[in-house]
Amino acid sequence: MSPGTQRLFAYACLALSMSLVGSYVALSKPLVAAIPVFLLAWLRFGIGGLAMLHWLRKPANEAPMTAQTRRLVFLESFLGNFLFSICMLFGVSMTSAVSAGVIMASIPAAVALLSWAFLRERIARRTWAAIACAGFGIALLGLARPEAASHPAQSAAAAADAARAWLGNLLVFGAVLCEAAYAVIGKKLTGALGPKRITSMINLWGFALVTPLGAYAALSFDFASVRPGIWALLLFYSLAASVWTVWLWMTGLKVVPAAQGGVFTVMLPVSAALVGVFALGEQLSGVQLLAFGLALAGVVLATFPVRATM
Repeated sequence: MSPGTQRLFAYACLALSMSLVGSYVALSKPLVAAIPVFLLAWLRFGIGGLAMLHWLRKPANEAPMTAQTRRLVFLESFLGNFLFSICMLFGVSMTSAVSAGVIMASIPAAVALLSWAFLRERIARRTWAAIACAGFGIALLGLARPEAASHPAQSAAAAADAARAWLGNLLVFGAVLCEAAYAVIGKKLTGALGPKRITSMINLWGFALVTPLGAYAALSFDFASVRPGIWALLLFYSLAASVWTVWLWMTGLKVVPAAQGGVFTVMLPVSAALVGVFALGEQLSGVQLLAFGLALAGVVLATFPVRATM
């Protein structure tokens, strides 16, 4: 595979990874309505772990893990799997998918800043422009659809909902920071481990971390109350969150710098909003279409090859 083709493949992996994340962020709303958050996270890690048990085996050509690599694997799982899942699931249950999308538009900037601070990656002007383009584009979503304008409620209930949404937005921002740390730590891990092994090990840590809370929630939960469609959605969520998205992201990061890869996180809020339109029956306005155009322009700006000068 030529370097150009390899880079295009890496871009496709990063874009598809974040698109899948966005889809399950949106679809997690019916899941958290049916299954408690800690139990949902426990089931997610358990199903994902069963699907990739064979990925845990150390390849013959892989060097033994150092103490630093072990610490990074734990941090990758604690921040990018455990805390991200908890913040995202609780946050989405308290706020709207559109609000979550607006906040998550800050992920590329957070990734770029952490890459500069911890990986000493140089941030090109075009990458900064792409980050700004993506952020302005997704921010238009918040202006396009002010919440609760079309269905007023009683003042007391509205105040409670506003406070709940504020807390939800704060939790989603916590998920933003976790996702940025996940991207940066993942870049360091790809220099020592293969994508499949990273994926399986951080999922195993996630399962271990959430087991006490998940098992406690399972003791009092009525599993018979869950509809078949929710179980099918849980299977998709588990495989997408624990297996597909992580493997795709780590595969792309082996080729692409973390700061540039972070631009592809703009696909997360875009896909979340699109799932809301086509799967949850929400409407898409012209302003929202413009926001998507700006967001995708940011991706093109960050990935379009630079012509070499003689």
